[in-house]
Amino acid sequence: MVSAKTKVINPQGMHMRPAQVFVSAMKNMDCEVRVLYNGKSIDAKSIMRLMASCIKQGAEIEIQCNGAQEVEALKKAVELVESGLGDL
Repeated sequence: MVSAKTKVINPQGMHMRPAQVFVSAMKNMDCEVRVLYNGKSIDAKSIMRLMASCIKQGAEIEIQCNGAQEVEALKKAVELVESGLGDL
C-alpha cells in the first residue's frame, strides 16, 4: 500500500464534474483507491460516495492505493488533485 497527502485546489471541491474526472481515471487502475477525509475512508472509484463526502476547496485529503498498479494510481491521483481536476 502507498499513500500521499494533498490539498484540493479545485474551486468546486469534489463535486460532480471534478469527481467524475477523478473517478474515471481511477476506475482504469488495477488496485483499490481510497480517499481519507474527515475521518472517513471513501471508495475513490464511486462517484456517488466521492460526491457525498462533501470535500471542499482547501481540504487536505490522503489518497491510499493498494494493489498491482498502486504506485501509478497514486501518482495519477495526486497529479489530478493538484492540477485542479481540469478546472484551472
